[in-house]
Amino acid sequence: MENNSKEKRVIGYSKKVLQYFFHPVNVGKIDNPDITARTGSPACGDMIKLYIKFDGDKIAEIKFQSYGCASNIATASLLTEMVKGKTIDEARKYTFQQVVDDLGGLPRIKYHCAVLAVTALRIALDKWDVKRGKKPLTEEFVRTVMSGVIDPETGESVLPKVKRIVIANGRVEIVISKMMEEAEEAVKEQIMDAFEGLDVEVKVSFE
Repeated sequence: MENNSKEKRVIGYSKKVLQYFFHPVNVGKIDNPDITARTGSPACGDMIKLYIKFDGDKIAEIKFQSYGCASNIATASLLTEMVKGKTIDEARKYTFQQVVDDLGGLPRIKYHCAVLAVTALRIALDKWDVKRGKKPLTEEFVRTVMSGVIDPETGESVLPKVKRIVIANGRVEIVISKMMEEAEEAVKEQIMDAFEGLDVEVKVSFE
């Protein structure tokens, strides 16, 4: 018991965070998911990808894959547990601060992990609405989907570097400011993955 208390003091994690880290739930992939969503990038340290199946308006099954620290795994694990069985509207109301609170707190420098998890969930729900025809394919939607794409040069969202988005006939063209070649490849891969599951042709260029 003394060792556990000492460990908690040293790394700053609550007992609940450590519980979800050492014994995560809903880990892995779902075969033929209805929708997926990814935020972050291994190149920047933390990444979460969600896989969801729906039953009508409810989240019937949800799993995740992650790359990163204990907070990243714990937040994704708790989030998937909390929203499973919930309606889409109920799941949308779950905030990153609720994730932090339900985990018994996180070191402030790890709050971004909770933000990544909730962002991935909201992107997935928006993608599902577009896929079902409940929302149109708009520039706002494209920017929402891309909000989880990370610029490996800065570790922040790539959105500030987007020069223009053109949508026509189910095709999306995204033009981004020039980067180093390695960064461009990483960003393009993230964008293609972000649109996974949608019947949308996506073209990414840099200029």
